[in-house]
Amino acid sequence: MNWGAIIFLSLGVIFGIIGNLGVLILPDIYTRLQASSTASTTSVFSAIVAGMFVVGWDPMAGKIAVIALFFFVTSPIAAHIIARYAWQREIVPWRRSYVERRSFREEADD
Repeated sequence: MNWGAIIFLSLGVIFGIIGNLGVLILPDIYTRLQASSTASTTSVFSAIVAGMFVVGWDPMAGKIAVIALFFFVTSPIAAHIIARYAWQREIVPWRRSYVERRSFREEADD
């Protein structure tokens, strides 16, 4: 395996871990959805580029590019559908309370 494939696979693993941590840590569905969709897109893109490095420039690389194009089209659409469903079910986005925002601002002024 060449260095390009190793680098892109490593990036894919890093983005995947960051996305999973974002889903576990963030407070509401909208921020979790943003973290998971962004991280999954970059993670899958990195894995696809690594696959293109492994197979070289032959017809298989073209097939991998078509799979990447399909993923880039469908991933944001799926995230939008999930967010729209949550909005229609009146799931309110998370916000800090006024007291928390005010205390946070006062700590920053010190």
